[in-house]
Amino acid sequence: MFWGEKRYYSVDYYLKQAFGEKVYRLALNGGMTCPNRDGTLGSRGCIFCSAAGSGDFAQDGCAPIPEQLAAAKGQLRNKRNCRKFIAYFQAYTNTYAPVEKLRKLFMDAIKDPDVVILSIATRPDCLSGEVLKLLEGLNRIKPVWVELGLQTVHSETSRFIRSGFTLECFHQAVFQLHQRGIPSIVHVILGLPGESGAQMLETVSHVGRLPVFGIKLQLLHVLSGTDLGTLYRERPFPLFTQEEYCEMVCRCLELLPPSITIHRLTGDGPKELLMAPLWSRAKRSVLNQIHQTLKEQDTWQGKYF
Repeated sequence: MFWGEKRYYSVDYYLKQAFGEKVYRLALNGGMTCPNRDGTLGSRGCIFCSAAGSGDFAQDGCAPIPEQLAAAKGQLRNKRNCRKFIAYFQAYTNTYAPVEKLRKLFMDAIKDPDVVILSIATRPDCLSGEVLKLLEGLNRIKPVWVELGLQTVHSETSRFIRSGFTLECFHQAVFQLHQRGIPSIVHVILGLPGESGAQMLETVSHVGRLPVFGIKLQLLHVLSGTDLGTLYRERPFPLFTQEEYCEMVCRCLELLPPSITIHRLTGDGPKELLMAPLWSRAKRSVLNQIHQTLKEQDTWQGKYF
């Protein structure tokens, strides 16, 4: 099965089919924190998380949302002719605030006529009934996506990375969103310390059996200033080579249903913080090798689902 020129169901393909043209993502900052940082669950965040709370490429959280949108659009339009956008609340936990604050932030985003989708990155344990009701209402105005950082289904690894929530909590969030007609996108990290290839495939296969809209496959980045970076400096642990990672991504795609949209196959680590693997800086090279491996092995998303 093929989607345009690719052997997987990319979100770009989905968006072009839905909106008739390429849709670009604008990374925003709602000025929130995280229960894993403010003392509720912990104070240091997840072991791999930078000080920016995964929002290293997001706009300035002190600026109002309309200003952030204008700045982000301006940066893109200097390079491309683009007209439609996803307002992506990326930094930290973007449902971790009073509902009225969330309502204003999200309404400021979807009122922009160029924004066609609102995408919200959050934790599965930060979706209260009030928040879900708000998202359900917003989803009637413009499409709302909720991105959930699962990373792994293995409890030992989850404790090691200090995720702070259980797999049962994640399941509850996915099904609550599904019941309200809100698509969810699940983040999975490949290459977490101590996990075997079989365990990584178990995580991806598990996600593939859930009612989710999309998945992000993220290469583990070791960043300076994180506890993972300190651990790697003191006791280096094995990391994927580029060839190994591309092979793993292909195995993951084979296990996913053809209906799940693929939102990421690798990822960007801030160049000034990236300790390892340094080959990941050449993102285009990694993507090209994944595409070439799929072609050479005559395989595709869903082949063994």
